[in-house]
Amino acid sequence: MVDTKFEIEDTSIYKRICGYKDKNIKAIEKLLDVKIIPRGNTLIIEASGDNATKALQLLHLMGDYLYMRDSLYEFDDFDIRYLALSINQGKKVDADEINRLKIVIAETGKTIVPKTINQANYMSAIHKSPITISIGPAGTGKTYLAVAVGVKFLLTGRVERIILTRPAVEAGESLGYLPGDFIQKINPYLRPLYDALFDILPYERISKYMEKGIIEIAPLAYMRGRTLNKAFIILDEAQNTTSSQMKMFLTRLGNSSKMVISGDITQIDLEKPRQSGLLAAQKILHGIEEITFIEFSKEDICRHPIVEKIIAAYEKHAE
Repeated sequence: MVDTKFEIEDTSIYKRICGYKDKNIKAIEKLLDVKIIPRGNTLIIEASGDNATKALQLLHLMGDYLYMRDSLYEFDDFDIRYLALSINQGKKVDADEINRLKIVIAETGKTIVPKTINQANYMSAIHKSPITISIGPAGTGKTYLAVAVGVKFLLTGRVERIILTRPAVEAGESLGYLPGDFIQKINPYLRPLYDALFDILPYERISKYMEKGIIEIAPLAYMRGRTLNKAFIILDEAQNTTSSQMKMFLTRLGNSSKMVISGDITQIDLEKPRQSGLLAAQKILHGIEEITFIEFSKEDICRHPIVEKIIAAYEKHAE
């Protein structure tokens, strides 16, 4: 049995590392098979083997994270689980890189940072590549982070507008058979894009931008025949495009623009799933230097912990 000490002078940081009623300490004890005893501003770690070293690494990393973020930030269950998993697997979590990618929305005080290594790679790729294609399960932050980076680019003048789009037909439903006018029909399909925007920017700012055409949310069919210059363009649910739609979308890219494509190839709703434009893009576009592919896994899921278990159960059933 080895005893190791973790000391920190900043009482506020110390309290947030421990969590409400020491919930973070209890989670670390369970995840890394250690015993942690709080004494003043010191945590005494009791463990066998190299578990004490891993717990110390995790506590230092948590401290680094908190120094980067706003004073109200609290760790959630996902943060602790992911950091512990990364340390167990010997993955390097670069706190400085995560800080560099941090997005602060001054108007709302909201801070957005990547929670996983893949999310950090994704945000970095969006900054560097004209086209970024992300593939992975729901809940991994593909759409949300793309919207966040797009908002940053807009507010800092790197682009003049944001365009968000999705295929209009999903889950086997045809818009022609749904009641209501076009806007009423299309809005439910685009709602997740609105949700991401409203979580990042105030409603009044979004309304103003949409009135002026600075932010545009439209079905994929509206992209045809356009050249999109100095724009940040996001295609969501790309697995439900056909190959011809994907080619049409990709060739809209104009000067000084960024394009981000996201999708989940396990959730293809086309009548013939093998004809998915996202699947075709995976095969056809690999090797083009200016296009970066980012693969997410269930380890990147930032929703309720049970979501990861549900996805794993379905994957096992499909084998």
